[in-house]
Amino acid sequence: MIKVEKITKSFGELQVLKGIDLEVPDGKLYSIVGPSGAGKTTLLQIIGSLSQPDSGNVFIKNQNISVMKERQLADFRNRQIGFVFQFHYLLPEFSALENVCIPAFIAKVSKKEAEEKAREYLAFLGLSHRLNHKPNELSGGERQRVAVARALINNPSVILADEPSGNLDTKNREDLHELFFTLRDQFKQTLVIVTHDESFAAQSDCIIRMKDGLIEG
Repeated sequence: MIKVEKITKSFGELQVLKGIDLEVPDGKLYSIVGPSGAGKTTLLQIIGSLSQPDSGNVFIKNQNISVMKERQLADFRNRQIGFVFQFHYLLPEFSALENVCIPAFIAKVSKKEAEEKAREYLAFLGLSHRLNHKPNELSGGERQRVAVARALINNPSVILADEPSGNLDTKNREDLHELFFTLRDQFKQTLVIVTHDESFAAQSDCIIRMKDGLIEG
């Protein structure tokens, strides 16, 4: 599903990634852990095509995204990769339903079909009663679940999450972690999650430990 080969990345004089090799099989949940500055977020952004490596290749569904042109890459990202960030990045002027629909609209899905799918995902996530609420009317846990629904709307091959529970209280953090395992088990979703939560990482299919721009072990 995901294959990373010899990825390097520097910012100025600082080499953040020093030759990363990684494979993530279909339908598995991998956690990436390590101290701040280890390169975790940079690696996740490169896997998700939000940042380009200095050298090396990233394959998703046997397609080398590292050599794609900008327009092709944007289309691939929209259809095949779902993102969940520590800060939900919902658009404040739109309702929960509208926020979830946006990636589908970008993929040129009809308004009717997009809204039907969005309602289904929001219902699955327990938010049927919050469809028309704007982000400032939702709790932190609700906003993050809306962000998960948005990540799922185009039925992506991969979900990438960067400290998705970092701003949540204990109950909402546990609920979100349980949701990720449900996505793996019921939807056969492939997930790569950067986290500082060792208890969550311990439940994942594989823990990738990073330090100083390298994978340990």
